[in-house]
Amino acid sequence: METPRHTDVTIPPPPNLRLDDPASHPGIAIQGVSKSFGPKQVLDECDLLVNKGETLVIIGRSGEGKSVLLKNLVRLLEPDAGEIWVQGQEIVGMAEPELMELRKKFGFLFQGAALFDSMTICENVGLMLKEHTDWPDERIMERACECLSLVGLIDANDKLPSELSGGMKKRAGLARAIVMQPEYILYDEPTTGLDPITSDAINDLILKLQRELGVTSIVVTHDMPSAFKVGDRIAMLSKGRIVFTGSVEEVQQTDHPLVRQFIEGRAEGPLGVF
Repeated sequence: METPRHTDVTIPPPPNLRLDDPASHPGIAIQGVSKSFGPKQVLDECDLLVNKGETLVIIGRSGEGKSVLLKNLVRLLEPDAGEIWVQGQEIVGMAEPELMELRKKFGFLFQGAALFDSMTICENVGLMLKEHTDWPDERIMERACECLSLVGLIDANDKLPSELSGGMKKRAGLARAIVMQPEYILYDEPTTGLDPITSDAINDLILKLQRELGVTSIVVTHDMPSAFKVGDRIAMLSKGRIVFTGSVEEVQQTDHPLVRQFIEGRAEGPLGVF
């Protein structure tokens, strides 16, 4: 059967994720957030709800704004418009001292792990504690080693990032993300560039950290096996807005044309030709 072209497909309306009272949501409520870079509109009145204690996976094509959404969430980028509520606090426009305190609730695993080349792995992991606590060095190193043990890297604590494989760097980045005992962990493409076996090990770590630490997680990924394994819910971002949310089972069974094209990896369809 011929693959439907864009003009042959009716796209369902996006889900209603706008709350009358976002301050009452116990997790994260992103409401009407927009972000542009010059003439390019990346996020367009984007709405998203993240429930406390869940792992929400965000999927979508490259360049659709998934990483931008994560960075707006902790105000590493400033939204042009909209509201972001975290545990009843509106963070857009929040003063810097209060924002710095709120950021301590978040751990962030960047795409490339973002380790400092001149510092050992243990020093990388302990850096946030050194900057934001008055702990003595001995206690900081003890906590850093504890986090490295959680991700299976205790034997690498004195190594430099250049001595680690890609998967080990991701795990070191994870150890750093949890060192402040965050309530939320943001994962930006945690399996990108890794072989399937290492990717699955990272997926197991994501599940382990949610189970043992009770964190709320947001995972940005193109990796559908990873999304299906770690996600409680999956949201799809397209043209700057969330166009679908559902459980793993609902995503696997949906006939939503944008989602179907993406998870099947078809080159042609309503998302356009890749």
